[in-house]
Amino acid sequence: MRTILKRIYTLTRIAVSGPGSWYAFLLYAVVLGFQFAEVWVSVKLIAWSKSFFDALENRDASLALVEIGNFAVLIGASAGFHLAGDWLRKRLFLFLRQRLTENVQNAWLANKSYWHLRPGFTSRPVDNPDQRIAEDCRQFVNRLLIETLDLTSNIVALVSYVAVLWSLSSFPLEFSLLGQDIVIHRYMVWAAFVYVALSSVITDRLGRPIKGLVFAQERWEANFRHALIQVREGADEIAQASGEKAERRRLETRFDAIRGNWFRLINAELLLGLFVRPYMQTVLRIPTFLALPAFFAGNLTLGGLMQLAGAFSRVSTTLSWFIFSYRDLAEFAAVAERLDLLLKATRDPFPAPQAPRAIKRTASDDARLRISGLTLTTPQGDPLDPVPDLEMKQGETVWVKGRSGIGKSTLLTALSGVWPYGKGDIRVPEGKLLALPQVPRVFPEGLAQSLTYPDAPDDFDITLIEQALVKVGLAHRLEALKKPSEESFAGLSIGERQRLALARILFARPDVLILDEATSALDGSSEAEVLTLLRRECPKAIIICAAHRPPDALGTFKVLSLGHGSREPDLRDRTSEARTDFSPETGHPV
Repeated sequence: MRTILKRIYTLTRIAVSGPGSWYAFLLYAVVLGFQFAEVWVSVKLIAWSKSFFDALENRDASLALVEIGNFAVLIGASAGFHLAGDWLRKRLFLFLRQRLTENVQNAWLANKSYWHLRPGFTSRPVDNPDQRIAEDCRQFVNRLLIETLDLTSNIVALVSYVAVLWSLSSFPLEFSLLGQDIVIHRYMVWAAFVYVALSSVITDRLGRPIKGLVFAQERWEANFRHALIQVREGADEIAQASGEKAERRRLETRFDAIRGNWFRLINAELLLGLFVRPYMQTVLRIPTFLALPAFFAGNLTLGGLMQLAGAFSRVSTTLSWFIFSYRDLAEFAAVAERLDLLLKATRDPFPAPQAPRAIKRTASDDARLRISGLTLTTPQGDPLDPVPDLEMKQGETVWVKGRSGIGKSTLLTALSGVWPYGKGDIRVPEGKLLALPQVPRVFPEGLAQSLTYPDAPDDFDITLIEQALVKVGLAHRLEALKKPSEESFAGLSIGERQRLALARILFARPDVLILDEATSALDGSSEAEVLTLLRRECPKAIIICAAHRPPDALGTFKVLSLGHGSREPDLRDRTSEARTDFSPETGHPV
C-alpha cells in the first residue's frame, strides 16, 4: 500500500507542478466546494424525510404538498451543484492531463530513452510506451480527480452524517446473551462502522487478484492495437505478398492473449461481485431492519424510522467508498504502476550492466572528426570487430564498407552520439550533425513536414521547399504540397522517400553528414545525381557514407573497411576516375 501511495503522490506532484499550478488548485477547491454543497443538500434531505413521512402518517395533505415543493427545491439545488462541479472538474481534468502528458512524453524523449528502452537494446524494455503516455496519463488523471474528490467529500460527509445519526439514535439496544443483560447505547452508530468494516475486509480479500489482471489487460490491449497499426503501415508489403493470412494469424494471436486474460479478469470480478453486488443492493435496506426494534418499541415514529434509516444509509454508503470503488481503485493502482515504471526507466535509459559504456564522445577543437581505440559491443556485451582509427577534415568523405551485420550501422549510430555500448574515443566537430537512415520516415502532417524535418516547414519559404523538391528529382510531387496532409505522401516509393529525406540536407546544411544506406533504393544514375548535388551544396561537410557500392559521385573518398578483426586501418583514397587500381604504398590511384 505504501508503494502504491508513493507512486500516486509522485505522479500527482508532476501533474500539478509548474507554471499555472495555482489554477489547478483553485479549480480543485471550487469543485470540492460544490461537492460539500451537495453534502449539505443530502443532510437537508435526511431531515426532509422525517417531515414528509410524518405528514403522510398524520394524513396532512397540505403539509405533504409543502414538503414536495421543498423536495423539488433541494433536488434542483443538488443537480445544479453537481453539474457545475462536474463541468469544472472536466476543465481541471484536461489541464492536469496535458501537464502530466507533457512531462511523461518529455521524459520519454529525453536522453533518447525512446531509442534505448526498446526490446533487444536493454534488459528492461518498456512495452507499449505510446499507450502509457496517451491512455495511462488520461486514466490516471481521471481516477485521481474522481477518487480524491470523492474521498475528501466523503470524509466531510461522514462527519455530518455521523453527527445526524448520533443525535437520532438516542435509544439503546437491550438483549440477553448467555444469561447476561447487554445494553448497547447508540447501537445504530456502531452497527454502521462494524458492518462496513467487515464488508471492506471481505472485499479486499476477494478482489486482490484484480490489480494484476487489469495491469496485464492494458498491456495485451495495447499489443493488439499496435499490431493493427502495423497492418496499416505495412499495407503495400502485405498486399503484394498476399500476407492477409499471416496478418490474420498475428492478430488472432494477439487477441487470444486479450481473451485469455479477460476470462481470468471477469472470473475474479465475478468472485468479487458475488459479495459486492448483494451488498450494494442491501446497504439501503439493512438500516431499516436494524431500526425496527426501536420502531416496534415505540421509540420512533414512521417519519423518525425513515429519517434514522436514511442517516444510517448515508453513513454506511459513505463508509463503503472503498467497497464500491474497489475495481476503479485497482485500475488506478495499475495505471500508476505502469506510468511510474516508465518514468523510472527513463531516468536510467541504459540499464544494460553487462555491456561497457565507456565511449568518450567530445567536440574536436580543429573541425576534424577522429576515431581512436574504438570497439563497439552489443547491448548484451558481445564485442564487435574493432573500428580502425580514422581522422577526417572538412570536405572529406569516407565510405564505410563491410559485409551485412558487421556493424556499419552501429558505428554510424555511435558517431551520431546515440550508441552507448563500447569503449574508445570519438571527437566530432562542433556544429550541426545530420544522420539519414535507409528507410526514412514520412509524416501524416504532410509532405513539407517530411521534407524539412526536424525543423518546422513554417520556418521556410514555400518557394525554397518547392525548389528543394525539384533539385532532388521530385518535381512531379509539387502538387502534393497543396493536398491534405494525409494524401500528400500517398504512393511515395522507397526511392522517392529517400530523395525526400536527402532534400533535408539542403535545409539543414550539416557540418557532419551520416548516410546509412540512404540511397540504396536509387538506381546508379539517380544516386550519382543526388550525391553530386549534396557535395556541391555542402562542400565543407564531412560525409560518412555506409553503402554496398562506392559513392563515386561524392568525389575523392577514403575507404573504411570493417571486419578485419584488428585495429589495422584499411584506409585508401579513391576517386571516380580510378576505381580498380591503387598503389599499395600510398593508397592513391595509379
